[in-house]
Amino acid sequence: MAIYKVFFQDDKSEVIVRENTHTIYVEGNSEEEVRKYLKNRDYNIEFITKLEGAHLEYEQQSEDYKVEHIQ
Repeated sequence: MAIYKVFFQDDKSEVIVRENTHTIYVEGNSEEEVRKYLKNRDYNIEFITKLEGAHLEYEQQSEDYKVEHIQ
């Protein structure tokens, strides 16, 4: 399992505006699995990146770091 950081907009029908970008962290086996997990939400996904090493450690220090686990 790996941790993925997902950048998204709240509404699929809206044009992507960087200032409105939100992030969530999801633990999954692949980017594809994370996309399937999120497909029923009305998110306009901009980008998904796998977090590893120093980048993951840095993100874990954020007070906003909360991981959703795919069941």
